[in-house]
Amino acid sequence: MSDSPVEDIDSICLRAVADGDRQAFSSLVERWQTRLINFFYRSVGNRADAEDLAQDTLVDLYRNAARYQPRGSFNAYIFTLARRRMIDVYRKKARRPLDLLDPMDYTMQQQAEENDASREIEEAFHKALAELPDNQREAILLLQQQGLAYEEIATSMNASLSAVKTWIHRARQHLRNELKDFYPSA
Repeated sequence: MSDSPVEDIDSICLRAVADGDRQAFSSLVERWQTRLINFFYRSVGNRADAEDLAQDTLVDLYRNAARYQPRGSFNAYIFTLARRRMIDVYRKKARRPLDLLDPMDYTMQQQAEENDASREIEEAFHKALAELPDNQREAILLLQQQGLAYEEIATSMNASLSAVKTWIHRARQHLRNELKDFYPSA
């Protein structure tokens, strides 16, 4: 493994953004918007909120373009920005009083309307995912959904490689245990 970072197309585009190239930013948005929305959706469970968070992350990327230094992968860098956005959301949610409408009421209503088995599995998965501690949920999503390597996840989450491996192992155990009723015994 080399000490000098490999500069990928996204890093090159971000340097161009820092030099005022708006087309380079459009290119970054095209490549990353859907991945960011998917990442946030798995955490917040609401498409509109996920889109807003993805947009905020892309704005952060634009604002930080001049300060960007390709020390690791671009994946790790952008998901570091995304993770910071998620932390902000959780902090704001912790300070906010409880909503009058219980989200579980809405979920139960949807489930009654759609008795599709795949829908039930998806809801169970989202519930099990929501029960995970933040670090485990973020690590497993970065691995499975975004395809980041363990080292990239460690960089993105500002954690040790061994901590990331532990988080992912525990997340998998929890998800396996919570979803065992949906799959036949091995």
